[in-house]
Order: sequence, then structure tokens, then C-alpha cells
Amino acid sequence: MNPYLIAALYKFVELPDYQALRSSILACCNANGIKGTLLLAPEGINGTVAGKPDSVHALLRFLRQDARLASLEHKESWADSPPFVRLKVRLKKEIVTLGVEGVNPSRMAGTYVKPQDWNALISRDDVIVIDTRNDYEVEIGSFKNAIDPKVKAFSDLPEWIAHEQAPGGRLQNAGTAKPKVAMFCTGGIRCEKSTAFMRMQGFDEVYHLEGGILKYLEQVPPEESLWQGECFVFDERVSVGHGLVQGAYTLCRACGHPLSEQDQTLPSYVKGVSCHHCINQTSPQRKQQFAERQRQVALAKAKGERHIGKPKDAQNAAPAGPGPVLKSKVPG
Repeated sequence: MNPYLIAALYKFVELPDYQALRSSILACCNANGIKGTLLLAPEGINGTVAGKPDSVHALLRFLRQDARLASLEHKESWADSPPFVRLKVRLKKEIVTLGVEGVNPSRMAGTYVKPQDWNALISRDDVIVIDTRNDYEVEIGSFKNAIDPKVKAFSDLPEWIAHEQAPGGRLQNAGTAKPKVAMFCTGGIRCEKSTAFMRMQGFDEVYHLEGGILKYLEQVPPEESLWQGECFVFDERVSVGHGLVQGAYTLCRACGHPLSEQDQTLPSYVKGVSCHHCINQTSPQRKQQFAERQRQVALAKAKGERHIGKPKDAQNAAPAGPGPVLKSKVPG
């Protein structure tokens, strides 16, 4: 039995009073023992939270009491242990950072495509399929024949799109018209914003997968699926497959890269200390800090406790590599 309910949610909606909303949302989360991260910005709300089922549903009811969030949708999954260790309700300029002024997904997003209709769309020869996620996410799974922009962050995507619109690029005009584009991401938020950006660039036929990869994996049977590999998620499960069953990947706690079972057999892998992505990127001192952290984690586990901190000297140090060191990140 999975006792912890995980709810991933977002909605692009104009919230000019987003700063004032923080205190009441924070109070509701604390009253219900909710952990995870919620982001509030003028353009909407985004986050992933977890807790006991009744508590998570109480938070969702509270949010939907605001008429602007009445249609807020969420995706549910389950975990055997708490997937997050802290609660954060943060104020941001954007709920997902693209870094381009004037992009308004609540008014300009592309055409939604249901998971059941996605295969037919991306199988067309006249449609360019783009994975809008970061490179470390694409590395462990994507849709068949999708283009990987190999971006380190979502905010790198506009530069890649500009490059591909130049002569010889994959997004250059086909005759007098811009090509048809289908975009996807983990939960729908990044592709919703990226399609709005594409429409700003003059692309008229832009589509995105409604509910993202997670909804596709939940609703489309494996035997009909065009998904290959696993889907990276921003919580302690690390990856999921069809039916949102927890996958086989773990996380390098030094650099945040997802690691396969084979990756963990390499000489470069030392649990909590290094992997083949970061072994040559960290100093001996940092490796000692990571080793001490891992030792504390093991001691806490032996006592039936949960270790949530870092070595004191490493508190302000950045991850060694491009992946996310998981605490309570929000998905896209």
C-alpha cells in the first residue's frame, strides 16, 4: 500500500496579487503536513506536493476556492515513503523560467492534443516533434523520432529555436509557410509556455501534449506507446514508466544526474560521492564532503531517521553537474 499521495499541478492564469496569496497557501500546507514546492508568479501557479491523501486533497480544495484556480488540474501518483523533506512556497517572476518578456500561455498557448491522439500527430511526416526538456531528462527517455535540443535549461530553448529558424535549420520556412510543430514535456507546463513562444515567432500550427508525458504514460497502453525509455521526475522516485510505475533509475547525489543500473556498476560510481558524469569535475575536498554526507545518511537510516542536510562546508556549494540535486523541485 502506497501511503503518500503526490500531486503535480500548474495553471497559467493572471495572478497580480500572487504575493498576497503566499501566506494563506503556506498556512494551509503547514496545517495539513504538506511537503514539496509551490511557485507563485504573476503568470500562475506551479508545483509538486505530497502528503497523506486527505491532506493533499484538502490543499487542492483550498486552492480551487479561488475562482481563478477553480479549473486547476493535477496529476496524482503514489510513493511508499515521503518523496519530499521540506515545504517551500516561493514567489517568482515566472512559474517556469523562459526569460522572454511578453509570453502569455494563458492567452497564446498552442493547440492541446489528447494523449490518445498524440501518436497520430507525431507520426505525420509534416510535423516536427520537439522535446522541450533538459538534456539529462531526454537522456533516459523520449518519444520516437523527437528532436532533442540538448539544452541545459529551459531558458536556453529560445536561442536554440532562433538557430533552427536560420537557413539550413530544422525550423526554417517550408516555402512561404513555417512548419508544423508538436512540443512536449514532463507535465505540460514547459511545452505550454514554449508553444506560446513559438506563436510569438509566427508559427501558426503549434501543438502540445495535454498533460505532458506523465498523462501519456498513465493513459496510453504500453503496446500502443511511442515512448521509449523512462521519464525523469522531480522527486525521489527519479523516473517512472508506463502506468507511472517507479523506474529503475537512481540519482547521483553529487551532481544530480539520473543513473541506470549499468551506470552504477562503473568504477567511477561511488554512492553519494561520484559517477561517470562528475568524477572529474569535483575536487578531492568536495568528494570528502560528499562521502561524509553519505556516511551521515547511512547512520540516520540505521537509526530509522531521515537525513536531510548537507555537510556544513558544502551548504552553499553548487552541484557539480547539470542535473538537479533533488530536494523538492517542480516538474515541467
